[in-house]
Amino acid sequence: MLRIFFLFSLLLFSFSHVSALDFCVGDPKGPIGPSGYSCKIPANVTVNDFVFSLAKAGNTTNIIKAAVTPAFDAQFPGVNGLGISIARLDLAPGGVIPMHTHPGASELLLVVQGSILTGFVSSDNSVYLKTLKKGDVMVFPQGLLHFQINARGKTAIAFPSFSSPSPGLQILDFALFANSLPSFIVEKTTFLDDATVKKLKAVLGGTG
Repeated sequence: MLRIFFLFSLLLFSFSHVSALDFCVGDPKGPIGPSGYSCKIPANVTVNDFVFSLAKAGNTTNIIKAAVTPAFDAQFPGVNGLGISIARLDLAPGGVIPMHTHPGASELLLVVQGSILTGFVSSDNSVYLKTLKKGDVMVFPQGLLHFQINARGKTAIAFPSFSSPSPGLQILDFALFANSLPSFIVEKTTFLDDATVKKLKAVLGGTG
């Protein structure tokens, strides 16, 4: 009887130990590494760490007439270490998300309002283009250039989800024209003339 009690106690301890490893809620005040944030102390984890609201529309009064509200590990600690995340995309009429990549994740885009013209370019320069309507979903493989454009005269809303809690982002236009990369290098590598490069740098806040 004593042996059975001992085995039962050991089993309970094992389950308790495993449950502590079920998740790693991110601690934004702690160090961050390639695998994400360090874990919060389990005793400090609450249900609110696993809940995030994307109900509020983003501010689209900007040059691209678009807003992305992320629920990545930096904003939503519960996804830390789980290999997933989500965001909200608002595209006002005329809105666009320029060509960009997510170096750390594939993306799945679900349209819930309006229509969005979107697509990606594969590594062999094949183009995959589609106008998505409410209820449509499209996948964008990791690291490939892709974009979104509002295809109608009303605000479009979509929810992109990612295969990483921190997918990363690099916008092609900003990489070329919103930094200090010298104009002559941009001109040589893009075949654009000096006036066009300087105009785009002025619009996007670049120098050089």
